[in-house]
Amino acid sequence: MIKENDKSISNEMDKVEITIGKILRIGVLISAIIMLFGFILYLTKHSTGYINDSFPTTLTDIFIGLASLKPAAVMMFGLFCLILTPVLRVAVSIYAFYVEKDHLYVWITTLVLVILIIALCLGHYL
Repeated sequence: MIKENDKSISNEMDKVEITIGKILRIGVLISAIIMLFGFILYLTKHSTGYINDSFPTTLTDIFIGLASLKPAAVMMFGLFCLILTPVLRVAVSIYAFYVEKDHLYVWITTLVLVILIIALCLGHYL
């Protein structure tokens, strides 16, 4: 016989798994729309918006380029959103493991999230 608490945890986990699936689908869709918009800008302007058709490589450059609607910056922002999608999935997984009371995996997943954030912040230096 399944306990009532086990059923509520199972229902909560089903909701979390559905949410994770939605996050991944919506993240990919939003990224694709942003990149498509950047590509359309590129086709209309016939330029990346930068000298020698270069592209922005730092978050600061991307956001400055977004303010000017530079095609390369818009497409790079779409890629950045695509990269953030699985990072958000890891963050939601921490909650899922917390609900399951699986403290070991909460700590492991939190460590993975910290490593991902550090890699994102320091990635352009390497």
